[in-house]
Amino acid sequence: QEQIYWHVRRMVTYHDDADDVVQNTFVKVYKSIDRFKGESKIYTWIYRIATNESLTFLKKRSSRKIISIDKEESPTVYLLKSDVHFDGSHAELVLQNAIMTLPDKQKTVFNMRYFEEMNYKEMSEILETSVGALKASYHHAVKKVQDFIQQEK
Repeated sequence: QEQIYWHVRRMVTYHDDADDVVQNTFVKVYKSIDRFKGESKIYTWIYRIATNESLTFLKKRSSRKIISIDKEESPTVYLLKSDVHFDGSHAELVLQNAIMTLPDKQKTVFNMRYFEEMNYKEMSEILETSVGALKASYHHAVKKVQDFIQQEK
């Protein structure tokens, strides 16, 4: 459960949102365990459900706009600073802000590869896409994150 929590947390960013998504994930796992075919590892199957739940949550959240009081600060940084569960440094805030600028697919691939050190084969099973497409997504995500951080200096 802890691995799933951190996977979800990196995607949705905020602790309370991550808790909600993880809870929804395990409710879905419980309700549909009889449909698990065993064609993949149960770990992969649960990660796929968690990823899909996270992406669904992000789509719903993107329709709601969050406005920062401080115009110099992005809504992401504002919310991270106000999250009592976030204790990161300025560098972590910049990195998280950079990650939040990525499209959802690139953000997911970046988090799985960079933070979770997941190999492309596992990612391919979870995200149901080719290894080549994942490598390309990761490459583009890294470039965008690097560019964002350079602009922040």
